[in-house]
Amino acid sequence: MTLPKSFEETITQAKSAAIAALNDGLDRVQIELVFPEIALQAQTLALEFTSIFANYGSGLRVLFPDTGAAALARRDWGNRDFKVADIGNSRSPVELKISEADEAFLVVCPSSVEVEQVEKLCNLANGRPVVLLIPQLEDVSIVGIGYAARQLRERFISTLYSAYYIRALEGAIVYRNHPSKWEVWLEETEENYRLIAEESQKPLGEYLDRIINEAINPTPENSEVKTNRKKPGLMTNLQRFLKALSQ
Repeated sequence: MTLPKSFEETITQAKSAAIAALNDGLDRVQIELVFPEIALQAQTLALEFTSIFANYGSGLRVLFPDTGAAALARRDWGNRDFKVADIGNSRSPVELKISEADEAFLVVCPSSVEVEQVEKLCNLANGRPVVLLIPQLEDVSIVGIGYAARQLRERFISTLYSAYYIRALEGAIVYRNHPSKWEVWLEETEENYRLIAEESQKPLGEYLDRIINEAINPTPENSEVKTNRKKPGLMTNLQRFLKALSQ
């Protein structure tokens, strides 16, 4: 796999990865585009990603975090084959928002606030595909401490499969495009990146820092040296595209 050169290519890759993962029998799939303010484009991206469920027709249900976002999407999108609703809350839970006639679910931009309802949905889906589009659950799975957070990770977060992931760091990109492994790419010039690692698990925290620092300073005594690196050119291009979308 190669890194996308534009936001349009990112979306094309992400849709292909999601379709491939679903075809491989995975039914709890995440599409993670970890860019600043990406949530502002949730409605636009959601409509784009409904195309991966073209074969489901009226069996697709698109779920937004709240009633306002769902109502706005229904207004802007007009008549569609699929159904649109909010994912619910403790007073109006997700089981009241879905039906046995639903064959697949696209959950748009769920955050830690909705994680309980998302977990319920995945259990209620009972094998029907659930795709989480630009989920904001990374902090829940990494930062959360204590027994409840650990149980949530083990019970639910660990069951989610990242079919597509892209995140620009300072001079590096973490990338995953199903069925490939997790990859770390290092920026060498404005538009040139070098693959420096392939991992079976998502590289995080100090381990990720070590991968990057050892690629920059490939001697043991310098492996912990932190180097100031500019943000990659790809990130700049994607941010420009997102800004254009929001205007």
